[in-house]
Amino acid sequence: MSVALAPASGADPDVNPAAAAESPSDGRIPSGDPATVNTPDGWRLALGARDEMQVPVAPLTTAISSREYVSSGIFVASLTGPEPPHGLLEVGYEIGCGIDMSTSNGVEIGGSAGVSPGLGTTALLPGAVTGLVPLVTAPIQGSLSVGLKPGLVIVVPVVKKEFKGPDPWVMISDFHVKIDGCVGQSFIRSYATLTRVTDQSDVVLSYVGVTKAV
Repeated sequence: MSVALAPASGADPDVNPAAAAESPSDGRIPSGDPATVNTPDGWRLALGARDEMQVPVAPLTTAISSREYVSSGIFVASLTGPEPPHGLLEVGYEIGCGIDMSTSNGVEIGGSAGVSPGLGTTALLPGAVTGLVPLVTAPIQGSLSVGLKPGLVIVVPVVKKEFKGPDPWVMISDFHVKIDGCVGQSFIRSYATLTRVTDQSDVVLSYVGVTKAV
């Protein structure tokens, strides 16, 4: 299914997930199927995306627990109903982390050392006269603890656009998305939420992009 929202010149491009099925080296990924809904008060809403791109890049911190992506895409909606439409279009990204280390104690290295005086015997020493001699011991203890928690999902809103008209759209180009405290595999996907507003009711329609694992 395709959602035709505007001419190719720029006002609002067609949403055709099949056209983005290839995944070349520039990071382009296929978009999810457009979301549609027919409302009880005679409206038809559609929401989708095309030209999505998500490229993992090395974070500036160089920490292995940080994730950073450069993301792009065009997110378009279509509203048909009995009156001129208006509402809100929100676009952003969701990042899933397999193991969360951001809210725990992380990696802790502990240790202790001290000096303990005492007495020892010379009875076990060959040729030595039996007796007591002072001894000094230096016990050393070390520990390594890693505080980990189950994974989490971080929602990163990029833009919230109030609109008037039947064909709102948002374009994101080379937007950097970053999360810290993530260990193991991570995931990223786009999302868009369309809210149609009238004096009597609101309707919310959501689109979720294809999940990319890194």
